[in-house]
Amino acid sequence: MYVQLQPVFSILAGILILAIPKALRYIVAGYLILTGVYALIR
Repeated sequence: MYVQLQPVFSILAGILILAIPKALRYIVAGYLILTGVYALIR
């Protein structure tokens, strides 16, 4: 079973933002870094 990673990152980031609004900038930064690394590797 193949799961695309970008939608999974998006869902996790959304859940974390809802759960911990103060961590928004860290979550956004982490999301951007993970999607960038994934795009480079792929």
